[in-house]
Amino acid sequence: MKQVIFEQTGLPKDVLQWVDAPMPEPKAHEVRIQVLARNINPSDIMFIQGLYGIQPKLPCSAGFEAVGIIETTDSTSVFPVGTRVIFTAIGTWKEYVCVPVNSVIPIPANMSNEMACQAFVNPLTAYAMLEESGLKEGDKLLITAGASAWGKLVIQMAKQKGIWVGATVRQASQKKHLYDLGADLVIDTENEKVTKLIKEQAPNGVQAVFDAVGGILAAQALSCLEIGGTMYVFGLLSLENIPLNSGLLIFKNLTVKGFWLSSWMENASHETRKTAIKTVFEHLSKESIQVDIASTFPLEKFQEAICAYETPGRNGKVLIVSY
Repeated sequence: MKQVIFEQTGLPKDVLQWVDAPMPEPKAHEVRIQVLARNINPSDIMFIQGLYGIQPKLPCSAGFEAVGIIETTDSTSVFPVGTRVIFTAIGTWKEYVCVPVNSVIPIPANMSNEMACQAFVNPLTAYAMLEESGLKEGDKLLITAGASAWGKLVIQMAKQKGIWVGATVRQASQKKHLYDLGADLVIDTENEKVTKLIKEQAPNGVQAVFDAVGGILAAQALSCLEIGGTMYVFGLLSLENIPLNSGLLIFKNLTVKGFWLSSWMENASHETRKTAIKTVFEHLSKESIQVDIASTFPLEKFQEAICAYETPGRNGKVLIVSY
């Protein structure tokens, strides 16, 4: 079996290696999966650098999210051999992986591997954050990293609920696509002022901010909240902490909350999780929300995939496949 590993943390181009490894043997409660496709998420890159909330146990394989086909079933045979499933695990950039059977999710027959490998983290995060926020028709939401896969999903799901959405981008060329997806306001942070444009469109402020960037941009977004508003922080793309304005927090009675999909899934009821997955799958299967693919690479060309991922202005996910 081939896999991509790193023996020390650092930049992916410096530390990732293409190596042989023994075929993993599943335990009684596990299934062995032939991994078919994975998408590169920011968390994957941060994990390799040792900057994510979960620290790698070295040596470690990269990647968290994937789609595959069950090759060896567990002792209960809940899912037969040949079942296509999505799953998350620490280390999916390999040809085979063993995971607990209760952590896999069968996918519809009409869902492609390319879509399925990005059907968990970003769509469920977008869905769960909207549910957590309690936003309703007519409310206003500001998101950072609007051109990211997550951002585009939030825009589409929010618009289906009748929520006004403002989004930030770093390049003017990204604005039209977000407007086409339903965004009400798209702000090019390199050339436009977030606070000024939000003030014009939402004089009293927005009810919620979803922040994936951190740093100065998040601080600016925080000031766009209405009295009693809430910022949900789930990413740190800038790798800079938010410089919080204590006066804003005090006199506008603002709330800043962290959001992590893993925690949300653990704390949600079985019925809530079931509804979330069903809703997301229905959206993707019916193509009522779009997911974009920028490029696809075979597993052995992982370094080329990372270079494509790091391309400025990229529109869509970079996928790593094994077929």
